[in-house]
Amino acid sequence: MRLHEIMSPDVVTIGPEEDASKAWSRMQRAGIRHLVVTEAGRLLGVISERDLGGSKGAELRRGRTVRDLMTKQVASAQPTTTLRQAANLMRSRLIGSLPVVEDGVVVGIVTATDVLEELGRGSSRPEVRAKRQSMRMPPAGARRAAARRR
Repeated sequence: MRLHEIMSPDVVTIGPEEDASKAWSRMQRAGIRHLVVTEAGRLLGVISERDLGGSKGAELRRGRTVRDLMTKQVASAQPTTTLRQAANLMRSRLIGSLPVVEDGVVVGIVTATDVLEELGRGSSRPEVRAKRQSMRMPPAGARRAAARRR
């Protein structure tokens, strides 16, 4: 499966010079945890709930811009990136979202929730379970009794 199949093309973006408190408000209104920071459609970074200090981060946000708090070294992927590659990238970098970029322009976003949801669907396939065999030896008394019968 490729990211273009599961990504959300409706990316909520924000400019780098926007007020950090406005970024927080936008996240709350949209019910999301990440905003993609762009300028003229180009990816500059990502700002997350955590970057903004969460619900108790009003003091952190006061008088600061998105540029001040955003993650600048952002990982991104292409629409043809596989789900497995995206999951490994997100896990290794401990990130919750992955902007999808094509020809330098943001075309979508995939979140950890999207990845887990898709992987969860795959796990609903019927399982083939191996027959369980005990690797334990029978008790010593049972082994002696079996040896006498031979």
